[in-house]
Amino acid sequence: MIPEVTGFSKLSKESKIDWLINTHFNASNEAKNTLLTYWNSDQKLQQLHEEFAENTISNFYLPFSIAPNFTINNKRYTIPMTIEESSVVAAASNAAKFWNRRGGFKAKVINTEKIGQVHFSFNGDSKKLETFFISVKPKLIKAITDIQANMKKRGGGLLDIKLRNKTTEIPNYYQLHCTFETVDAMGANFINTCLEQFSQTFQSEAYNYKLFSEQEKEIEIIMSILSNYVPNCIVRAEVSCPILDLPNTPQLSSLAYAEKIIRAITIAEKEPYRAVTHNKGIMNGIDAVVLATGNDFRAIEAGAHAYASKSGTYSSLTHAYIENDTLTYYIEIPLAVGTIGGLTSLHPMVKLAMELLGKPNAKELMKIIAVAGLAQNFGAVNSLITTGIQKGHMKMHLLNILNQHDATKEEKEKIVQYFIENTITHSEVLHQLALLRA
Repeated sequence: MIPEVTGFSKLSKESKIDWLINTHFNASNEAKNTLLTYWNSDQKLQQLHEEFAENTISNFYLPFSIAPNFTINNKRYTIPMTIEESSVVAAASNAAKFWNRRGGFKAKVINTEKIGQVHFSFNGDSKKLETFFISVKPKLIKAITDIQANMKKRGGGLLDIKLRNKTTEIPNYYQLHCTFETVDAMGANFINTCLEQFSQTFQSEAYNYKLFSEQEKEIEIIMSILSNYVPNCIVRAEVSCPILDLPNTPQLSSLAYAEKIIRAITIAEKEPYRAVTHNKGIMNGIDAVVLATGNDFRAIEAGAHAYASKSGTYSSLTHAYIENDTLTYYIEIPLAVGTIGGLTSLHPMVKLAMELLGKPNAKELMKIIAVAGLAQNFGAVNSLITTGIQKGHMKMHLLNILNQHDATKEEKEKIVQYFIENTITHSEVLHQLALLRA
């Protein structure tokens, strides 16, 4: 059994690595060399990366790619994407080119409201609590005057506080349900600081409220925390074109193509097993841009999947319809992102990504991210209803297979050439590699 280690966080990076290598890798030089290989030679930059997280011992690289030819609201973008899945950037780029020739993408922010809650227990008369809340609400707002001063200067701040009675679900359980506008900041730290001040003021005012019994004065604050479910922080992105402008082949006419897309989307709307994979493809595009721009892809994922379940059944985040001989394909999705604070001003690659996008504000970034998700989804659905998903995916995956088997540059060139006219399978790639080596 590995012995417990104490004071690990206080050890130097070198000592942490030595402990790891000696206790987990039998003093393997190969493991140590792998960790050291991924250190940045620029010591200042390496230290910056190490301070992003706890117990950092090396760096984990992901490809930083770009998808060109995106036209959004008549403005051309090259979108940065950070992702390791080989076919994602190619699919997004192909979708961008497809719709660039058909009017491009349109996007708009519907709302930017964010939510935080103070969860508490109150054992007493709910009517008295409602009366108390009405009297204390102005004091709660006043208590965060200094906290939200800078946010208000930027046009944001607290929007409202409501008391919610949740006792039918959990005995004695209530909430202060708070809504905020955080402008260009994601706002997590701002919201949480406000909520913790609300909880302190609420508790202290309750203790001095004369209409409460001694039992009612003992309000228990359970927790104060923002929510990553932001159903009122919504962006919509869409594409549309006349059916006659869609692909027209002997196998699939333009109208049949449009109808098949709608059937594919309808299946994802109605069938949860398909919807999960469908939405995963959307998040391939969204997460890649969120990560490249230094935002919290885990929060985005959680909020998006919750939104996909808002009807009570997990469903597609994209939708499509035909009206007046025109196909419209769109997504509505909650996206709480920021362009100031966090990594946006610290991580050099994030700063570069923001510059590549023209230094967007939060609303502009929401539009770009939603478009990336829609493009990714269209690319996947287009493949599914025509050639099948594996043709493009395996083409992009071919180099991964070759790299796994240490193919030389010459071997790669010959095998890539072979599969221009032949179906790619893992076994056939290995067979061709073996023939070359024989």
